[in-house]
Amino acid sequence: MSAGVGPASALVATDLDRTLIYSEAAMGADQFARLDTVCVEIYRGGPLSYMTTTAVELLAQLAAEVPVVPTTTRSPAQYERITLPGAPFRHAVVSNGGRILVDGEDDADWRRHIERVVIASGAGLDEMLTELRRRIDDSWVRSLRTADDLFCYLVVEPDAQPEAFLPDWREWCERRGWTASQQGRKIYTTPRALTKSSAVAEVRRRLVDDELLAADARLHAAGDGRLDTDLLSYADLAIRPRHGELESLGWTIPGLEVTAGTGALAGVEILEWFLRSVHDPGFTPARSELTASGPARRDVRAGGTN
Repeated sequence: MSAGVGPASALVATDLDRTLIYSEAAMGADQFARLDTVCVEIYRGGPLSYMTTTAVELLAQLAAEVPVVPTTTRSPAQYERITLPGAPFRHAVVSNGGRILVDGEDDADWRRHIERVVIASGAGLDEMLTELRRRIDDSWVRSLRTADDLFCYLVVEPDAQPEAFLPDWREWCERRGWTASQQGRKIYTTPRALTKSSAVAEVRRRLVDDELLAADARLHAAGDGRLDTDLLSYADLAIRPRHGELESLGWTIPGLEVTAGTGALAGVEILEWFLRSVHDPGFTPARSELTASGPARRDVRAGGTN
């Protein structure tokens, strides 16, 4: 955020994958072919994630005006592969809230706090891995990986995935203080106590204490998956794209904005919405999914707000 007069009047926390940045597969071949895009992530020597040129300009503008906190389930190493417009960001939340990066460096105090909370909240990672390995096989699972010694995820072939696996696994997890979420080819298994909202709340507190953020500043948030629900519920103003896990669930909360477009065009809409909402202290959502004839809120039990 560029230097200004007085503390910032708004804070933005946003998920990245399938919210602001997109792989070619997530965009779809037709959309990828017709949009002007900029590669923002290289993996194994090749381009992986993109933003539209418009989204690049909008995020750079937003980051120059208010604090923006990239908030992701990615590990620190995976996050560092991304080159986001508007960087460097003073704070980032990675590992689904398991780490706070301050000027790119890990905050050891937060990490110790999270480890204590997770240990006290339910089953350990080793127990979850043992049971998970018992339930999967090579016919539909490409790999099983751990992330930051906090949670794990599967990389799967969705077309070959047994239909009953996810609901059965989620039920088993919930009895042990964990949750399961599928985003594309990845199925995440995370402690319910590990949330993006708790880490963003800590960043918010620090910014207020440092007089970089007004005490009454509103939090604006975006995300597309089950692991974003606590963040969207915690935020003062929230938006999600019209695609992804939450769209398939029909998930909504009062006042939630939902984009008209999908894919990378939804990313542009989200950034335009952020800029409108942070510029207007009296901003209220123009289009909510919660209407008299609309769907009721779906509680997906991904962990409470903190």
